[in-house]
Amino acid sequence: MLSAFALAAPIVAASAASAGGLISIIVIDPANPYWLTEGNVAKAEAEKLGYTATVGASKADTNTESKLIDTAITNKSVAIILDPADASGSIGAVKKAIAANIPVFLVNAEINQEGLAKAQLVSNNAQGAALGGQQWVTAIGEKGNYVELLGAPSDNNAATRSNGYETVISQYPDLKKVGSEVANWDRTQGHDKMQSLLQAHPDIIGVTSGNDEMALGAIAALKEAGKLSGIKVGGFDGSPDAVAAIKAGDLQYTVLQPVAVYSAKAVQQADSFIKTGKTGAATEKQLFDCLLITKDNVDKYTAPFTLSE
Repeated sequence: MLSAFALAAPIVAASAASAGGLISIIVIDPANPYWLTEGNVAKAEAEKLGYTATVGASKADTNTESKLIDTAITNKSVAIILDPADASGSIGAVKKAIAANIPVFLVNAEINQEGLAKAQLVSNNAQGAALGGQQWVTAIGEKGNYVELLGAPSDNNAATRSNGYETVISQYPDLKKVGSEVANWDRTQGHDKMQSLLQAHPDIIGVTSGNDEMALGAIAALKEAGKLSGIKVGGFDGSPDAVAAIKAGDLQYTVLQPVAVYSAKAVQQADSFIKTGKTGAATEKQLFDCLLITKDNVDKYTAPFTLSE
């Protein structure tokens, strides 16, 4: 696995006209391929534009996140790219950076206050969940019991995706959700919660999941129970492991988040703001549409979180 924490090239002298200085990138957890890609892409884009860059991980802990912001301030960062640990709990960290005159650019997840970050670049989670929900119904049919694995409640994306699935699936009254568990975006928790759900609801025919890692954990549990052939699972993220599971016939689909696109875009907007005082974007909050990956187009997956035309 590529290191998300490698040191960058020597610092380039900063001026108002030319790029330079340190961009601090803070992701959640590079053990997850989604956040690994987020950090790697942002770091590579920063270096391409003439900055140095470091990547740290908060592990979704606001105290750790706050310390990483302190380090970014101490190191005189010219910008911070942040995947916030908590929609409400990260507001203080963003304010602290702003008080130190460091612009903050959020990726992947929002905070519950506008007007602080210079930009919030996120997947269009409602649109992506609608895509996933429609494909899930196509795969599973219009009748039967199912369960859901939910992401971390501190992340607004978890509720947005769940609501997006519900909007589609609720149109089919004979599809009934009989159980749900929070598995916090984690594969091991997805496995363990799937075991519990299967024990309580042995007659289910499908599983909806807020991300790929939880879905892959569920698949492992269903395989162990000898039940995968009769239970369809859907994912969300577009991770390399999910793509492999689609090719193997274990996963019905995944919804690709364009993290590689907006991680680079966040750095480009930071570069623009450093040079001109403007991001170049029309709005602070910017949505990037998701793409559906199924067995029909999986061969167009050419790089992590990248689907070719």
